[in-house]
Amino acid sequence: MSALSSLIDRYASGGAVLVYAVSNLTPEQEQARPGPGAWSIAELAAHLVDSDVLAGDRMKFVIAQPDPILVGMDETAWISRLRSAEMPVSEAVNLFAANRHWMARVLRGCPESDFARAGQHTERGRMTLAELLTTYVNHLDHHLKFLYAKRANLGVALEPRYTYPTK
Repeated sequence: MSALSSLIDRYASGGAVLVYAVSNLTPEQEQARPGPGAWSIAELAAHLVDSDVLAGDRMKFVIAQPDPILVGMDETAWISRLRSAEMPVSEAVNLFAANRHWMARVLRGCPESDFARAGQHTERGRMTLAELLTTYVNHLDHHLKFLYAKRANLGVALEPRYTYPTK
């Protein structure tokens, strides 16, 4: 299996990992703010789905258009202005999983040369499709550490799982 194929598998598996990570929480636990970090699990789940849907759009722009502009996001403003604390965690993680599944299909259909295509991120500069994909795999892993720690602080710890190959 190539490194690129393995990376796409890790990306694709993220949906199932996130569904697992938020499993069996009460609405009160989803809304609590036990730390680390200031966000609740509900806000964290909303952030992950918002950023992942945006990530999918960025990757599609890079695949389909020459040198597109990839607009950054103010995650703090999105959390407060989009009322993320009120969003159902189950809906957020289901959308996240569906988006990952859909985008993995798109990515698996790309020739290897597409992963060298790039866009101009408004905050990070030039980013290739391969760099974007790596960023989003790592983004989930980064936030899962917070999510598992929050669960532990709520007294409902799970054995941590991070992204893993589906094959």
